[in-house]
Amino acid sequence: MTVSLLALSSGGALAQAEPTNLYWGDTHLHTSYSFDAFMNGNKSADPDTAYRWAKGQPVIHPYNRARVQLDRPLDFLVVADHAELMGVIRSIHLGDPELPEMGWWGSLKRWFAIRTLNSKLEDGTAAEVFLNLLPSSAENPGTDPVADPNGPTPARAFGDTNAMEKIAWDEIIDAAERHNQPGKFTSFIGWEWSSIPTGANLHRIVMSPNGGETSKKYQPYGSDDSQYPQDLWAWLDETSEKTGAEFIAIPHNSNISKGYMFQDTTLKGAAITPDYARTRNHWEPVTEITQIKGDSETHPSLSPEDEFADFEQYSFYIQKTDGGYEYTLSKADFVRSALKIGLETEEKVGVNPYKFGVIGSTDSHSGLASADENNFWGKMARDSTPETKRNFGIGRRTVTGWNMAAQGLAAVWAEDNNRDAIFAAFKRKEVYGTTGPRMKVRFFGGWDFSGLNDRLTNIAEVGYRDGVPMGGDLTRPTGAGSAPNFIIQAVKDPIGVNLDRVQVIKGWVDADGQSHERIYNVAWSEGRAMDADGRLAAIADTVDRATGKLTSDGGAPELVTVWRDPDFDTDQRAFYYVRVLQVPTARHSLLDAVALQMDPPEEGPAVQQERAYTSPIWYTP
Repeated sequence: MTVSLLALSSGGALAQAEPTNLYWGDTHLHTSYSFDAFMNGNKSADPDTAYRWAKGQPVIHPYNRARVQLDRPLDFLVVADHAELMGVIRSIHLGDPELPEMGWWGSLKRWFAIRTLNSKLEDGTAAEVFLNLLPSSAENPGTDPVADPNGPTPARAFGDTNAMEKIAWDEIIDAAERHNQPGKFTSFIGWEWSSIPTGANLHRIVMSPNGGETSKKYQPYGSDDSQYPQDLWAWLDETSEKTGAEFIAIPHNSNISKGYMFQDTTLKGAAITPDYARTRNHWEPVTEITQIKGDSETHPSLSPEDEFADFEQYSFYIQKTDGGYEYTLSKADFVRSALKIGLETEEKVGVNPYKFGVIGSTDSHSGLASADENNFWGKMARDSTPETKRNFGIGRRTVTGWNMAAQGLAAVWAEDNNRDAIFAAFKRKEVYGTTGPRMKVRFFGGWDFSGLNDRLTNIAEVGYRDGVPMGGDLTRPTGAGSAPNFIIQAVKDPIGVNLDRVQVIKGWVDADGQSHERIYNVAWSEGRAMDADGRLAAIADTVDRATGKLTSDGGAPELVTVWRDPDFDTDQRAFYYVRVLQVPTARHSLLDAVALQMDPPEEGPAVQQERAYTSPIWYTP
């Protein structure tokens, strides 16, 4: 294997005019219009607050009332409040519920429910109400969770709430329209479909490039309409036909899906057919690989040869807990194994159902898209301070604010900062995710990149002309003995730390239809050499545990290489994606410990190696 390594000044190889620009955003942000956010301390951070924060304006934190601000504005944002009870709890608390007449008995029951809820909101025990809305674990684990006795969505707590939900939806749309500034800041209209039968997380973020006029023609589809993703896709198709709206659905937080998000059958247990695979690919071109509730790339048990697989693992299901529960690992919960399952399925039925790109996003419920460890304002509003993180819990005693980290962000290579251009990049999968830092990553695959100049300053020109970008496809080469080449460029966050290494993760299927994976170190900072087994010594951890700062510089500001697969077989389906690792830095749990003058909490590591993941490039024989 030949490695070409350049440690250039930050941005050195990006000086040319390029056909696409890099934009940063969050596709998964909840405000006070989400019922769980409101009941966990976010009573005031509404969609307008979320957009002002994303634009870098100072706002008031909804729980601790501090003035908070994002140092670097985002380029785009999706306010993705839950479709279920959208705006309802907020409206009830404000005293203006637009509920239909339910008769004297129904009205009396509703009055007691509202009075009880408001009392709990005032005394800080509303999390108990949220806990009661959570599902119970399955009576028959491993079967269709929706059909399980504990699978159906609970009945609406406050009767028919469609009128209130419609008002909230229109207000969310209006906020997006006010803040959309093509060329400067893009606001997408969207929501979350929050299916959790028996506590299996099957959530999807639905986003659309269309404006308010089109979006007000429909009302968001929720899991109270159906908990099956096939029904969501059917609704998206029908609504597109009726209104002209465009959509994509983004699966998120698959690490706690109880083995259902990326299984080798449908949710109902039926075999995957070519039609099912094509439908899923159409509506779900991208998935969320990292967020506050953990990293979903892989797991040490699934990738035992991967020394970096044990990163921000999160093992707490969204369900009621009677004395605790056991987390059950499944390959269908993680992105890397899903990509492998996709190759295996394609061998059988001819279509890959899991041919998706990847992004990161926060899933913050505070209204603040906060992905920086040193500016992290928690998952919910009420775990926003060091002293409230241990008592966070949401009714689950084993969960604290230190079980989670500040992550992640969606990076998009698009022609312009507007709805159509960014949405098109999502559709073609020219996107990637990071755990928070804004590393610039280019990734192209092709058979001949001989047009690159000596300083590799024409990467984008040659990559687009002679190959395909991340999210693209390669087909069988015409020349005998050919193997794919990959141009990879990683540039550090301009205000962040240096880079440790760049890796290529390859997955493929053999002649028996079995999938495999391999990790290649392809570029790294100076001072280390790769051994005969392809392993590279760890970069030094220089984080001062007394201050959280680095005691010395290490790593490289930029890593660039052209890498050729040394193990390529023209007859084997394969995928390749890039993982970029930073040097170790302080996690918010260490910074909190320093501030509180205590030992670092056991719920999370003191330091972490933040990272970026690109969308794959696939090879099809």
